[in-house]
Amino acid sequence: MAEIINMPRLSDTMEEGTVAKWLKNVGDKVEEGDILAEIETDKATMEFESFHEGVLLHIGIQEGDGAPVDSLLAIIGEEGEDISALLNAGASKEEATQEAAEAPEVKSDTPASTPSAAAEIPEGVEIIKMPRLSDTMEEGTVATWLKKVGDTVEEGDILAEIETDKATMEFESFYSGTLLYVGIGEGESAPVDEVLAVIGPEGTDVSAVLAGGIPASAETSKTEEKQAEPTVAEAQATAAPTPAVEGQRVFVSPLAKKMAKEKGIDLNTVNGSGDQGRIIKRDIENYKAPVAAAAASKPAAETASAPAAPVFLPVGEEHVEEVKNSQMRKVIARRLGESKFSAPHYYLTIEVDMDNAKASRVHINDIPDTKVSFNDMVVKACAMALKKHPQVNTSWNEDTTKYNHHVNIGVAVAVEDGLVVPVLPFTDQMSLTQIGTAVKDLAGRARNKKLTPAEMEGSTFTVSNLGMFGILEFTSIINQPNSAILSVGAIVDKPVVKDGNIVVGSTMKLSLACDHRTVDGATGAQFLQTLRMYLENPVTMLA
Repeated sequence: MAEIINMPRLSDTMEEGTVAKWLKNVGDKVEEGDILAEIETDKATMEFESFHEGVLLHIGIQEGDGAPVDSLLAIIGEEGEDISALLNAGASKEEATQEAAEAPEVKSDTPASTPSAAAEIPEGVEIIKMPRLSDTMEEGTVATWLKKVGDTVEEGDILAEIETDKATMEFESFYSGTLLYVGIGEGESAPVDEVLAVIGPEGTDVSAVLAGGIPASAETSKTEEKQAEPTVAEAQATAAPTPAVEGQRVFVSPLAKKMAKEKGIDLNTVNGSGDQGRIIKRDIENYKAPVAAAAASKPAAETASAPAAPVFLPVGEEHVEEVKNSQMRKVIARRLGESKFSAPHYYLTIEVDMDNAKASRVHINDIPDTKVSFNDMVVKACAMALKKHPQVNTSWNEDTTKYNHHVNIGVAVAVEDGLVVPVLPFTDQMSLTQIGTAVKDLAGRARNKKLTPAEMEGSTFTVSNLGMFGILEFTSIINQPNSAILSVGAIVDKPVVKDGNIVVGSTMKLSLACDHRTVDGATGAQFLQTLRMYLENPVTMLA
């Protein structure tokens, strides 16, 4: 029977693949484990092997063409087999998808997982969907359920804590009733508008509403199967790798198979150390012929006379742990990648004399109820320098450059899951003490995941400070849509030359990363000169 091969998901972020090269042609015989094609993903070009045997009857994606994951890639079956029904079914499915996309939107309260609009929602039942809790949110993760199935829910009760791309936020119910169904378990992620929960009168049967999704029995079975998986995985991980038995299927990676063929190694004699005993590259590299076979190949006298040299062989168990990326970490990775690879970065570094800044800070902090940090002074100096150099306070918009006449400085804050950038609106209008108070409040709430999305939006420039960790100098990736970001190093005491004499002085290095599309080198240099002037003469920031 013919088997449909779909475009595989070869990486966790892959949404589309491109066929770089077909290694089999229509009509070729395909063995299980043969390399069908080389597929280019969003991360690398990878070999894709067949898990079926037969003849390659159809190629759905030509070399150089791209297609979404799960698109028809190929069909393998028996020679001469009629596959017209499979091809027609695929075409009909594509046409139906196209028609659905072009059809006018019909507002419905039916869950997203229900394919049929005919299912009626019982009176009083409310479908709760994954909410869009920020403007950039595409999917959410349920961090904690505060209600469980069967609990009474009042309007305004907190149903769950939902992790977005920016923060973990409480999600309250807008309905009263009983929690009848939970669609997304703790730790699980789902796109916006997926069915999150169902609330309604106690005892209401919502199976008809969920008929298009997972039936209750199937859901229970799936849960039991999911709970059983770790036990199986643990058994496989603790079991010692054993050689494949001749006549049984040999699990082997394409590269290992190729290496074994080149070295003339019988795969049935190789211990597989990969998942489920799969033979991988290092198994071939570390392969040693079986002792009996090696001894038999030597003369008896040589074997008897050979001294037994002590050999130290370290033993141990390789251990790898995969931790699911949080929604925040995935968004950070995507946005930093977009910034680094789209904006042409260049970097400028200066060294600032901080003797006057240190003395001024002591005097300022002597004032009761006043606490100003060096970072606060840097933020204030940046705000004032941006007003003098508006070209740095811009955003690139392809056909236009947006000049921001307001100054909103973002301050990078390290949190458990990554990095967030709370924003100080109209920073140039704030005093040093106001900046200090605001930064302390925002940083504290950022670490407790209590920031709102609005407090992390609208920055025109960003400051990142690793000086408190003893980092002397570093560069940062621009926080889009800003045109620049300042990296602040530690203040160090070292010999410096003043008035022709070598004395001990305090210095700090500042590195400015600029988007060359909007900020030229001379402009960036002039901005840093102004910034240094303010920091070396703090009294100018108080005028």
